[in-house]
Amino acid sequence: MYRTVIAVETRGEGDVVNITEEVAKALRESRVQEGLLNLFVTGSTAALTTIEYEPGVLSDLKRSLSVIAPQDIPYAHDGKWGDGNGRSHVKAAIIGPSLTIPVDKGLLDCGTWQQVVLLELDTRPSRHRTITCTIMGEQVADKKPKR
Repeated sequence: MYRTVIAVETRGEGDVVNITEEVAKALRESRVQEGLLNLFVTGSTAALTTIEYEPGVLSDLKRSLSVIAPQDIPYAHDGKWGDGNGRSHVKAAIIGPSLTIPVDKGLLDCGTWQQVVLLELDTRPSRHRTITCTIMGEQVADKKPKR
């Protein structure tokens, strides 16, 4: 098993950060050839998913989330805590904090247009996010001859 942390700085609510390269780098470092890669973001107002990382789809996702948990309705969370991010918690709970990706021949087994993204859903202007990356599976055998 291999574990590492991916650190991400976000720019506020609605930021969608493509972390595919960082995840692929962690997979290369792990030397796992066949197995599973799991990502988990710490915090209850961020989420992980896959998407085609292009402006049209990103805009559609943001609009869809604003319909599911709109800004202009009351949230019990906001009434209790006064932080105004009740909708952020709802969106994050629907999408989820984790993602598991198969590993095949040392590569992420994603589709051609499928990128791994972190969704920043909190209302603060910026956040530091920590993503735990755990990779399990068969590693490349050492190339050193045994004596």
